[in-house]
Amino acid sequence: MKHRRITKRRTAIAGAAAAAVVGAAFTLQSATATPAPPRAADLLSAPAAAKLASSVTSDLRGDTAGAYYDTEARKLVVNVVDKAAADKVREKGAVAKVVQHTLAELKEARTTLSDKATIPGTSWSVDPRKNKIVVTADRTVKGGKLRKLDTVLDSLGSKVALQRTSGEYRPFVAGGDAITSGGGRCSLGFNVTVGGEPAFITAGHCGKKGSEWSADGAAIGAMEDSQFPGNDFALVKYSGDAEHPSAVNLYNGSTQKITKAAEATVGQKVKRSGSTTQVHGGEVTGLNETVNYSEGTVEGLIKTNVCAEPGDSGGALFAGSSAVGLTSGGSGDCSAGGTTFFQPVPEALEEFGAEIG
Repeated sequence: MKHRRITKRRTAIAGAAAAAVVGAAFTLQSATATPAPPRAADLLSAPAAAKLASSVTSDLRGDTAGAYYDTEARKLVVNVVDKAAADKVREKGAVAKVVQHTLAELKEARTTLSDKATIPGTSWSVDPRKNKIVVTADRTVKGGKLRKLDTVLDSLGSKVALQRTSGEYRPFVAGGDAITSGGGRCSLGFNVTVGGEPAFITAGHCGKKGSEWSADGAAIGAMEDSQFPGNDFALVKYSGDAEHPSAVNLYNGSTQKITKAAEATVGQKVKRSGSTTQVHGGEVTGLNETVNYSEGTVEGLIKTNVCAEPGDSGGALFAGSSAVGLTSGGSGDCSAGGTTFFQPVPEALEEFGAEIG
């Protein structure tokens, strides 16, 4: 098993996209005045907000404390810890929000959690809206495990917040299109090319290097690489001469064309396609999530409120024509809802030297 590699892209996202923006213009008005509607030129799309977040956090470096996208106001909100940084943020066209904790303080708290609270059934990531690390514990965290977790959280004070989920964190093994190997079923993520040769990416926990894969009863290829835990991605090289369109199955007789890979942004609207529950939508709620499955810890995941179930593993998380993530695991189901985690696609492509297509 390969050790997880921290890429430059993920490091940038941990600083830039770990922030969120809540829109509200800081313009003084009289008590009776009616606020003027925002100009179309001042509104940002989710991709534009992600690009601006990267630029702002890069320029201000340690003076920012995360950012997020306010979907209703269509603005980028950047957390800062002093007035001087707030002025710089506004000059760049984003909304400044003065908060208590710096990213360095939250990073130190994450290190403490990793050292002292790596307990199966827990996860955590920075929530830029709350300026805290939100730690989630599933239903298996009780008794001595819960007491241990509470002790660590108490030591971190206002930098952390605990929430519980009634489900149980597990990889979704059991699917866009269904793919099978050795009696197990997962879902194909995205078709890619490696050195001009066709392949696809899926979840690493779905199978081991060298495993043979089939679709609709026909052999389609062998797994060239698989990484789990640490990461959760795998590469399967196609065999044969069949067509491999760069598209996601929408399970309504049509497909969504995929033209590129993109980083996720907190607040972004996304959809997931899998062979068990087909297509469901929701929102990105966290980035750089650390998830402690019983099989081991996976870091750097995307957290969403999109539902998924066993067999959806490896399936596509996308936003329009952009490939965003590969279904990893989570809790709940598509009847009651739940939390689902996704391996970011750009990191998998970088690791394999692959391109969407």
